[in-house]
Amino acid sequence: MLGYETLISFTRVQEAAELSSLKPQLEELGVPLYAVVKEDIGTEIQNFRPYFNGEIFMDDKRCFYGPRERKMGLLAFLRLGVWMNGLRAFKNGFLGNVFGEGFVLGGVFVIGAGQQGVLLEHREMEFGDKVNILDVLKAARKPPICGEYRL
Repeated sequence: MLGYETLISFTRVQEAAELSSLKPQLEELGVPLYAVVKEDIGTEIQNFRPYFNGEIFMDDKRCFYGPRERKMGLLAFLRLGVWMNGLRAFKNGFLGNVFGEGFVLGGVFVIGAGQQGVLLEHREMEFGDKVNILDVLKAARKPPICGEYRL
């Protein structure tokens, strides 16, 4: 039987791999791929690197997560979607760790150039609620506002 934090970790590793599959298209558009993590217990980040093909930033003060972290408690165990997401990741061969604080929900953001702001915001509603990678590409392809350039 899979442990609770393992389910969470499996699904995040799977999403990282799927986002990394977009790396060639993102590079072509001049869009970098970043991950922000809240902790590095043991070799957690080192073990995450094979699945994520971008730069990884450590936010040990959790500034990126905002003033109110979005969390799911132990009741998440009762949600069928959480179990289905974990099983899907496990069947696809994604492994994770079972250590650390695994209750914080994650998300994916596509940030535009200059004054464009947030072009896509996907916040997990439950663990394993993945972003649609086609939506990520669509947002990344949004042209800059007149007079601005992609970096």
